[in-house]
Amino acid sequence: MSTASHLIVGPGAMGRLLALHLAGTQPVVLAGRRSIPDEQTLTTPEGERLTCRLTMADSRRLPSLAPAFLHLMTKAYATEAAYASVAAQLPPTTPMVLWQNGYQVQPTLSLRHTGPVLCACTTEGAWLAGDTSVVHAGHGQTYVGDLDNRYPELCRTLATVLTNTGLQTRAVDDIRIRLWHKLAINAAINPLTARYRIRNGQLRDRPFRPMVNQVIEEVSAIMAAEEIPAPEAGWQALVWQVVTGTANNRASMLQDVLAGRPTEREAILGPLLAAAIHHRIASPVLVALDAALAGP
Repeated sequence: MSTASHLIVGPGAMGRLLALHLAGTQPVVLAGRRSIPDEQTLTTPEGERLTCRLTMADSRRLPSLAPAFLHLMTKAYATEAAYASVAAQLPPTTPMVLWQNGYQVQPTLSLRHTGPVLCACTTEGAWLAGDTSVVHAGHGQTYVGDLDNRYPELCRTLATVLTNTGLQTRAVDDIRIRLWHKLAINAAINPLTARYRIRNGQLRDRPFRPMVNQVIEEVSAIMAAEEIPAPEAGWQALVWQVVTGTANNRASMLQDVLAGRPTEREAILGPLLAAAIHHRIASPVLVALDAALAGP
C-alpha cells in the first residue's frame, strides 16, 4: 500500500487551493467524482500565476493508499456520503480533517470515525475560474483542533505543515467555539452575497451594509443564548475584518448559485435558526434570507 501524505476529497475551490499549496512539499492526491484536468493553475492574492500538475483520483475507486491525513473538503450536505464512500477504502485509523462550513457534520463524524477526527476552520478565500484554475482571493487564518482535545500533537503537526505551505494555521483547544464563530461569519456574508450575486467587498456599500449589520445583531443574540463567547474585538469587527480581507472573493454560496448547484443554506443558517427557535429569539432577517435561498 503506497503512502500519500494527504488525500483531499472534494476538488472544489478550497480543495484545489489546499492541494496546490501542499503539492510543492508534500505527496498529495486530489479525489472527486468528476474528472478534471490534472494541470491546475493557482492565482495568488498578489496576482502571481503558478501552474502545477496534481495527482488525481476517482473518490469511488481510490488507488491503494495509506494517507497521513484524509481531508474531506466536500460541501456540508455531501460530506457524510463522501465519508461513507472513501472510508471503506482506507485504513480505519486514518486521521481525518473536516473543513466544512456550519456545525452539523463535525459532531456526527467525530463519533462515527474510528481514527482521529480534526476540524479545520478557515477564513481563506478562493473561487474557481473554470476546470483548470483556482483564484486565491484573500489570505486568511486557519485553526485546527478536535472537539474533545484528544489529539493536540496531531493538530500541531498539521498546523506546522499547512503553515509551511503558506496557509497560516494554528492548533487550538477551542475549535468548537471557533466553528461557531465561523458560522457567524458565514451567516453574515454567504446568504447576502448569494441572494444579490455580489462579491464580498460589495457588502461594505449601501444597501448591503445595513443588512449585514442586521444579520450580525440577530446572530450575536443567538450566540449569547447558546453561551458562545463573543470574539475579543466583538462580532462586528470579526465580520467586517473578513469582508475586507476577502473583498474580491466570491463566497462559496454565491459560487454554488452561479453554478446551479445546491447551496449550504441548511448547514449555515439551519443551526442558527434552530437555536433561535429553541431560545425564542426573533430573527426575521435570517428567516427571510433562508426563505429567499430555499426558492419556490
